[in-house]
Amino acid sequence: MQSRAGPRLTATSPWTGPRPSSGLLRRALLVDAATGGGTAALMLLAADPLGDLLGLSPLLLRGAGAGLVPFVALLIGLAMRHTVATGATLAAIGVNVLWSLGSLLLLVTGDAEPTAIGVVYVAGQAMAVALFALAQAEGLRRVGSPRA
Repeated sequence: MQSRAGPRLTATSPWTGPRPSSGLLRRALLVDAATGGGTAALMLLAADPLGDLLGLSPLLLRGAGAGLVPFVALLIGLAMRHTVATGATLAAIGVNVLWSLGSLLLLVTGDAEPTAIGVVYVAGQAMAVALFALAQAEGLRRVGSPRA
């Protein structure tokens, strides 16, 4: 009988064959996709007022929002698979790490002059995205664990 969470992910390895996944990877991918989709919509649809509030360029916000759209689609696709696409999942984790680092660099390089709210927003989402990367990496690790 299937659970309400849907079918369990499995990873295929040339050494061990299909393996069941923990629900952690699927949940981490889906929560990342949901928050990324919401962030993309906000950045694309409200770049001007958001830019005023955060002290960030509306062009920067629209570009970041547009970049999130295909990433969100990738996350949803990975979460819905019956098998784990290890390489694509590692790529998604890498994108999250780069997003977090890029966000922090935006704050420390002086390339932008965010408001206090903007600093909190950028630093907060950098930390959240880093946590998604950690959860996804742990979920991927559990896929490889015989007791996951």
